Amino acid sequence: MADTLEFNEIYQEVKGSMNDGRLRLSRQGVIFKNSKTGKVDNIQASELAEGVWRRVALGHGLKLLTKNGHVYKYDGFRESEFDKLSDFFKAHYRLELAEKDLCVKGWNWGTVRFGGQLLSFDIGEQPVFEIPLSNVSQCTTGKNEVTLEFHQNDDAEVSLMEVRFYVPPTQEDGVDPVEAFAQNVLSKADVIQATGDAICIFRELQCLTPRGRYDIRIYPTFLHLHGKTFDYKIPYTTVLRLFLLPHKDQRQMFFVISLDPPIKQGQTRYHFLILLFSKDEDISLTLNMNEEEVEKRFEGRLTKNMSGSLYEMVSRVMKALVNRKITVPGNFQGHSGAQCITCSYKASSGLLYPLERGFIYVHKPPVHIRFDEISFVNFARGTTTTRSFDFEIETKQGTQYTFSSIEREEYGKLFDFVNAKKLNIKNRGLKEGMKQSYDEYADSDEDQHDAYLERMKEEGKIREENANDSSDGSGEETDESFNPGEEDDDVAEEFDSNASASSSSGDGDSDRDEKKPAKKAKIVKDRKPRKKQLESKKGKDPNAPKRPMSAYMLWLNANREKIKSDHPGISITDLSKKAGELWKAMSKEKKEEWDRKAEDARRDYEKAMKEYSVGSKSESSKTERSKKKKKKQEKQMKGKVEKKGAASKSLSSAKSPAKNMSESFKSKEFVSSDESSSGESKKEDSEEEGVASLPPSSEESASGSD
Repeated sequence: MADTLEFNEIYQEVKGSMNDGRLRLSRQGVIFKNSKTGKVDNIQASELAEGVWRRVALGHGLKLLTKNGHVYKYDGFRESEFDKLSDFFKAHYRLELAEKDLCVKGWNWGTVRFGGQLLSFDIGEQPVFEIPLSNVSQCTTGKNEVTLEFHQNDDAEVSLMEVRFYVPPTQEDGVDPVEAFAQNVLSKADVIQATGDAICIFRELQCLTPRGRYDIRIYPTFLHLHGKTFDYKIPYTTVLRLFLLPHKDQRQMFFVISLDPPIKQGQTRYHFLILLFSKDEDISLTLNMNEEEVEKRFEGRLTKNMSGSLYEMVSRVMKALVNRKITVPGNFQGHSGAQCITCSYKASSGLLYPLERGFIYVHKPPVHIRFDEISFVNFARGTTTTRSFDFEIETKQGTQYTFSSIEREEYGKLFDFVNAKKLNIKNRGLKEGMKQSYDEYADSDEDQHDAYLERMKEEGKIREENANDSSDGSGEETDESFNPGEEDDDVAEEFDSNASASSSSGDGDSDRDEKKPAKKAKIVKDRKPRKKQLESKKGKDPNAPKRPMSAYMLWLNANREKIKSDHPGISITDLSKKAGELWKAMSKEKKEEWDRKAEDARRDYEKAMKEYSVGSKSESSKTERSKKKKKKQEKQMKGKVEKKGAASKSLSSAKSPAKNMSESFKSKEFVSSDESSSGESKKEDSEEEGVASLPPSSEESASGSD
């Protein structure tokens, strides 16, 4: 049998919130690491008292009870994993993994049992629900009633506020069942009561978050922050980490306390308590305990009388009471010799400290990022100036942090640090070709750092050129839309045609005056048709070769059916996401195979395009020749038609005077004798036409004859 068992995607139940993480069982004990906070719960094998396997909401769950009464619940197991876990518990912990199902009858009366730090409400032998008494914040009694209030968890979507138990009266004298119930709860509940004297008090300490000056009273189990407006009681069990960080000015010190769960004021949550000290401030401290108690409790870590710098005393007392190590900056040293880097985060200036196992930013808002939750980091060119750069961090959960306005001189030191810690460095260059050079140097030596800076400068030049092109393009947009060469010709023709209508004396002036408005009018008029012409040019030829697919698309087409079979019922969007994850996780060797296929496809495409372009040119030349031939034929036909029209006109003009003359010499008797009822109007019209067409001499002769 294996010495260890590991399970991913296991959820730990904490105050109603399901925290995902990894669970590992070994000979030494059980370890659970929270994926979000990095907090590690370690249960020694010798402390385990009982293990229970049962069906829960997320499949099957494991409940572990320790000898000192603590309860740990883990969900997300599969039913098939029971045998493996049961054998492991027998072999290494000498415990039987019992199977106990919860009662689902829905009854609200039963028996309450107190076992260690657990209150269990049972019906018969089956538990209905269990309450860890360490989650109880207040317990009040009434007539035959006990009310429990609970600590709230901000991570839980729905929180349990209180539970009321009805306790029926008994006939036993001298024993109040309600009081007995309440005492059992209070003996194990996490109810903070400031009883007794404080071990020591630090007066008027400057606090950055929450902002203000506070008196810090140190009690055996909790820390009391007393300010003019607010009071906070912080149990030592909620302290996650301690940091002692030197300020960049070398005259001040930050003392940072990481809290989980955070302290809260209204809707504001404070995950970090940040104190600011001056290095010159000293203090003499006397603990409110006798020397024997100090020696017994702290085992030499503290003494009854101590003196030194204020920040040293506070950090020393906190370390002894919380029993946590104090994290200080490692061997990183910036350009100016400081152990931090000045930068901005969310429009606030602060300090970024590279630590041995993570980064911490102080102070507004404070951010702590562990190396094991970082997916990749990226060095990006500053958006406002070339004298600074941005440092981007993206976590495995997808959260992105951007620390901007870092001085360019800090780049080499920060890159050395990131490279030494073997963090993934991702380049978001503008061109694909740049990625290869960046990947080649990701594990490179210090000698190539300048090459990376040169590449960053090249990116800056490209961005500036693109910005200039876009600004120039905005001014030249109208020129592109109406094609300046054609426009000049059109304007000239327009003015040539207008020149004949204008007087010769005003030609020059009128041209100069009219050119500008005419040009503007032309731009507006011709913009739409020109755009249509451009759009028509962009239309794809169905006979043209198709563009080659990228390496990713080739791989996706080949593996799409496999992904569908592995994930039946997967949607199109989820399929593309899953494919992207698989491609991202693929090794370079496998990707190179698809890169070669994509390169072959690109060569084939270029070859096909050459053949296509040669064929299209020949076809276009043929069509042009046929168009010219048609135009020539149309011109010839037009010329023939015009000649025929001119000949017919000349004939009609030659015949019309003779006809008019013959009609003009008709006498009244002749006209009247030829009249008929059907043709009367026609003759009158012809007579009028003849009179209108006669020359003056013929009209006089006609009048004379009358």
